[in-house]
Amino acid sequence: MLLVLILLAHLIGLLSALHVLTAARTSQGAIAWIVSLITFPYVAVPAYWTVGRPRFEGYVSARRGEDTNLRRALEGTEALVAPFHANIRETRGGITAVERLAQMPVLRGNETELLIDGGAVFASMLEGIERAQRYLLIQFYTIRDDTVGRRFQEAMIRKAREGVRVHFLYDRIGSRKLPGEFTRRLEREGVEVQSFLSSTTWIRKRFRPRIQVNFRNHRKVIVVDGEEAWLGGLNASEAYLGLDPEVGTWRDTHIRVTGPAALGVQLSFLEDWHWSAECVLELDWIPRPAEGADEAVLILPAGPADPTETARLMVHHAIHAAAERLWIATPYFVPDEGLLGALELAGYRGVDVRILVPRTADVPLVNLAKYAVIEPLLAAGVRILHYTEGFMHTKAFLVDDRAAGVGTVNLDNRSLRLNFEITALLMDRGAVARVERMFEEDFRHAVPYTSEDLAARSFTARAASRAAYLFEPML
Repeated sequence: MLLVLILLAHLIGLLSALHVLTAARTSQGAIAWIVSLITFPYVAVPAYWTVGRPRFEGYVSARRGEDTNLRRALEGTEALVAPFHANIRETRGGITAVERLAQMPVLRGNETELLIDGGAVFASMLEGIERAQRYLLIQFYTIRDDTVGRRFQEAMIRKAREGVRVHFLYDRIGSRKLPGEFTRRLEREGVEVQSFLSSTTWIRKRFRPRIQVNFRNHRKVIVVDGEEAWLGGLNASEAYLGLDPEVGTWRDTHIRVTGPAALGVQLSFLEDWHWSAECVLELDWIPRPAEGADEAVLILPAGPADPTETARLMVHHAIHAAAERLWIATPYFVPDEGLLGALELAGYRGVDVRILVPRTADVPLVNLAKYAVIEPLLAAGVRILHYTEGFMHTKAFLVDDRAAGVGTVNLDNRSLRLNFEITALLMDRGAVARVERMFEEDFRHAVPYTSEDLAARSFTARAASRAAYLFEPML
């Protein structure tokens, strides 16, 4: 009997290895999984089928037209937004590329507001929630049962009592410390609550396994009546006000979008809610332009259910499109070899490449791994700047004076390939200038990391960084 079980385990390992050959997105990952599955299937097989698959096969995307209910709910939406298609001059196919990645057009008629740090962000969000008349869509990767989390809880309850439909979605892994009573109170008060977790149930209606715990919904968005939306780096927690003694001062960025582009954020929420609740929300899809503004904005959701690696391609496109400058802010900087090479090449082309990272990240392994890639970047003329006024958690980029992005995407494998993310791409000169001023202010609180700093690191520190970088596919 033992021999039969061993042979069966190796047979399943071999079949799983064949699945890796057809599904893996990188050769390094494929080799690692194939060797593990064939040589030690007892551990590798359950690990692969829970955390190793590169695609979230069970997630149904409305943009791919696989679900009748979602497709029916969105019928006519393209015709409604057609009058707001932005007429932007093409530069090396830049607009076409991002529109095809997003599977939605750049829309004009918007107003954007750049929100800096927790106090301003939370105040803007809560004021927006109070303006809701018909429905609220609220989504966080992390929400805590602390003073900030309870402010959002009370705001949702207050609107639900007024008769506003309130839909609240949170990631089960990111909010794993949230007590059950927090959400039960919301439900008792009439708030519809769903948690996003790929292993919530064993089998769905179509008999699709949902044990895929490696995929997390990292989006943080709020939509009010389909007319205004918020997205960016901040979760609902005291830490984002700098009140966590272990992290200290927290530097972060969010953005408010009013106008037709808010419907792009709404679409992202609709798809996530459909996956979690197995129902389609009835929402307003009539675009309403902002008063006195006409900014061009594209909302670009990304995730492991996409037919391509949307977030990774977006970042590569931004790098290759830069002719004069490319400024990037990211708290987690662990680029793969392809992204590292693109950044090096931009530096060799003479582009002013600056990468703003925190001096110390809140994830020690990530902080250690970043030093493994700094040397070739410095050699190419790329500037690495360490933010010194606390923990820098902003996710943003600036391409020349033509485009900017603000959202949830980090420059690591998890964000670029495994997480559900979202970015607002700004193509109005005024909006881009505001992002430029934000970067310039942050640079004033940063110090460059030089070749001398790198040379001063001990052999042990260098070796530890290289060892940490070996885990890049998992970071």
